[in-house]
Amino acid sequence: MIPKINRRSFVEKTGAVLAAGPLLVSQGAAALPNSTVNHAVIGTGGRGTQHVKKISRIPGARVVAVCDIDPELLDRAANIPQGNPVKKYKDFRKLLENSDIDSVSVCTPDHWHTPVAMAAILAGKHVFVEKPCSHNLREAELLVQCAQQHNKCVQHGTQRRSDPLEIAGVRALNEGVIGDVHTAKAINCQLRRKIGKATPESAPPGVDYDLWLGAAPVRPFTRNRWHYNWHWFWDFGGGDLVNDGIHQVDHAIWGMGLDLKYPDSIITSGRQLWYDDDHETPDTQTIIYEYGSKQVIYEMRLWTPYKMEGHDNGTVWYGTKGKLESGRAGVVVSVEGRTWNIKPGDYGSSPETSSSFEGTIFENFFTSVRNNNHKLLRSPIETGAVTTNLCHLGNIGTRCGGGKLIFDPAQSKITYAGEHLDLANQLLTREYRSGYELPYTG
Repeated sequence: MIPKINRRSFVEKTGAVLAAGPLLVSQGAAALPNSTVNHAVIGTGGRGTQHVKKISRIPGARVVAVCDIDPELLDRAANIPQGNPVKKYKDFRKLLENSDIDSVSVCTPDHWHTPVAMAAILAGKHVFVEKPCSHNLREAELLVQCAQQHNKCVQHGTQRRSDPLEIAGVRALNEGVIGDVHTAKAINCQLRRKIGKATPESAPPGVDYDLWLGAAPVRPFTRNRWHYNWHWFWDFGGGDLVNDGIHQVDHAIWGMGLDLKYPDSIITSGRQLWYDDDHETPDTQTIIYEYGSKQVIYEMRLWTPYKMEGHDNGTVWYGTKGKLESGRAGVVVSVEGRTWNIKPGDYGSSPETSSSFEGTIFENFFTSVRNNNHKLLRSPIETGAVTTNLCHLGNIGTRCGGGKLIFDPAQSKITYAGEHLDLANQLLTREYRSGYELPYTG
């Protein structure tokens, strides 16, 4: 378990971190249900740009600042909101000094998710952190503790939990529409093309590459360690399991009623079967999470231009009477030779009120922020951290050559990984480069 610390110890541990920009310790905000929330987006790549666009259209929310180390992406994002000025920052630490900002989105590369989210919480901001919430398991645990200690709303970017259609589907499972459910399958089956081999070069003009690297070891700049392709390097991301598959894993455990639970054991198999380029992360994985009489299976193929069981990205629950599937075709039930689609208003779920289901997770976030009530969040960091850690554990098993892995959440350690136990536990955290240590260490 993560130990509690007193305030003096906390200040001593965090005061020297992120020295380039002082942080304000959260004082706790009062509920402001009728106020406009001033929001900032940190990281303005593809996902960050989506945040700017969607949040700018939500009543009661206003994007007032954006931050990115790439000046081209920064300028593009700053021009999206209409009707109010948008401040531009190259360094998130300077942005967090702005007391007019109430909340932030963290849309950086994965290795910056937890450090930026922690710094924002310590500066008194509420946080929407994109998936995965952390680069490693230890970070996720600490982020939960930081959010709870400072009583901040921290929403995790697993948006299916805010989709009225998916809510109806999960309620149908809970009400026994397919009988007793013992197995779910999270499917990530798609073609992600090879990236080739990139040669070192200078970082683009105006880019602070050292800041981009952050806690990660110093590596030469290449185009394959840059926009989006950083996902495929262990220093910065965790492959497609934490990038895309995390949505299906989260959906599967939610539908099985396994929130906040860790499995009894994890069986892993995976490696590169097709890639022969700069990729470090696998293109193929099969992971079985075993929970007593239930199991969740994750299957990933990144070399298939065709679907698996009718899905590219989808989730299937198998019950004693039939199956329920969620994917591009909606939420479909098949029982005793009969097939039908569940609708958003079924099973007591509210009809969809947003133009897209992703919009509802943002609306839910800002409702929670205005009321200063983290209990209103549909994807709170507590559930997001467990889902993220399930993915990290699956990757650890893969990096240790596959086989069986047992994680003890009470001790926050892996107790079995065959002959690779020491390596498995080392991968629960990382070494942090000097000057880029975590701003909160519990």
